[in-house]
Amino acid sequence: MIWQTSRFAIDLSRPQVMGIVNITPDSFSDGGQHASAAAALRHCEVLLRDGADMLDIGGESTRPGSPPVPLDDELARVLPVVRAVVSMGVPVSVDTYKAEVMRAVLDLGADIINDVWALRQSGAAQVVAQHPNCGVCLMHMHREPQTMQVQPMEGDVPRQVLGFLRHRAEAVQALGVEKARILLDPGIGFGKTVAQNFELLRRQQELLCAGYPVVAAWSRKSPLGAVSGLEVGSRIIPSIAAALLAVERGARVVRVHDVAETVQALSVWQAASNPVN
Repeated sequence: MIWQTSRFAIDLSRPQVMGIVNITPDSFSDGGQHASAAAALRHCEVLLRDGADMLDIGGESTRPGSPPVPLDDELARVLPVVRAVVSMGVPVSVDTYKAEVMRAVLDLGADIINDVWALRQSGAAQVVAQHPNCGVCLMHMHREPQTMQVQPMEGDVPRQVLGFLRHRAEAVQALGVEKARILLDPGIGFGKTVAQNFELLRRQQELLCAGYPVVAAWSRKSPLGAVSGLEVGSRIIPSIAAALLAVERGARVVRVHDVAETVQALSVWQAASNPVN
C-alpha cells in the first residue's frame, strides 16, 4: 500500500510514525516549548534522530476551546520552519485548514496537508486539487474547536465518522485528487466523549471499509488521561498503548509526540507480527 505525496511515495506496509511539531504558544500538550523557528527546528532534528518517518508541523492549536489564529500569524510561524525542514529528507506534513497556508507551504515543497476540517473551509479542497500528488489527511471533527466538547456527538459514532469521512474522500476525489493521496483520521478527541473515543478504537477496523489507510492520533489526549488519571505530560505509556492498539486494528500512520518510545514499542510489535522464517 503506497501513500502518494508531493515528493515521496510512502510505503505503508510498515506503520509510519509521524512526529508532532507544534509551533504554538497554546497547544494542549507542549504549547510554547517549540514556539520559535529555531526551537521548532531543533525539535525536528530530535524527532528525526528518534526515528520519526515524517514530521507534522502546525501553527495553530485546535484543542477544545481554542480561538482561531490570524492568517498572518500562522504564516509567520509555519513558513520559516517548512522552508528549512523540506531539506531534511523526510515527508513534511502541515497541519492547517486555511487555503492560503496550504498554498504557501505546498509551494515551498511540503508533501502533505493534514486538515482537521477535512478540506471543508473555503478554497482548501481546490488548493490541494491544484497541487499534483500532494498527500492529504482528512479528519473528522464534530462542530468546531470552540464548541466541539460543549455538545459531543450522539448515536452510533463509528458509523457516523465512517460516513462523513467516506463522503469527504469522495468529494475530494471528484475534484481530481487521486485516491492514493488520501488518508483518513477519525478525529480522536474532536467532539467525542471518552467512551465514544474508545468505541472508535475498538471498532477502528470498520473505518477500513471505506478503502483508505487510517491515521491514528491518540498521543497524550484527554481520553487517555480520563482512564489513566495521568496529567498530560505523564501520558507516554497510555499513548504508546493506544498507538499499538490502533496499529493492531489497521492504522498505517500514528501521529505522536513521543517518537523514540513509540518507535521502540512498534519494533516489538513488528517482531511479534512477522512470521518466523
